Amino acid sequence: MSRVPLIDPGTASGERQALLAQIHGAFGATPAMFKAAANSTAALKSLWGSFGALGGGVIGARLGELIAVAVADRNACEYCLAAHTVLGRKAGATPEELAAAQAGESSDPKTAAALRFALKLVEARGQVGDADVQAVREAGFSDEEIVEILAHVALNLFTNYINIAFAVPVDFPAVKLRSAA
Repeated sequence: MSRVPLIDPGTASGERQALLAQIHGAFGATPAMFKAAANSTAALKSLWGSFGALGGGVIGARLGELIAVAVADRNACEYCLAAHTVLGRKAGATPEELAAAQAGESSDPKTAAALRFALKLVEARGQVGDADVQAVREAGFSDEEIVEILAHVALNLFTNYINIAFAVPVDFPAVKLRSAA
């Protein structure tokens, strides 16, 4: 059971209702994570705005979802792992790519560099060094793309923490955490 109420979009009002309607329109349903975040209109607005901004970014949905899967597994967020596995498939990632991303790995060297950097950000709580940034550059990422990788990590930390801290029930097909293996 969730530690905060899951806001019913049917009884919400004002800006909260409008945001939940947008989310419902995008997903065809209103995922529980957004219902939990809707306890604060400002938090919901921030969360949804970040999804929208990064969805139109330069690194592409597929890589964004692989990063989300890697971060979710590292943080043992069952909700985000399940959600981003579904979203990753919709973005064109194969089941094998998604499973590898859970371990922070990829057969594509450029994707592998992005995942290593993303997980280094998580593990070191942002305390990366010059060599870490240079390694991502050498893999072929521009500074714009590198900043966007960090933005994806930050957004996923936000969603992981919402789901873990508030025990949000998973409403996507479950995926086994690698970190729990």
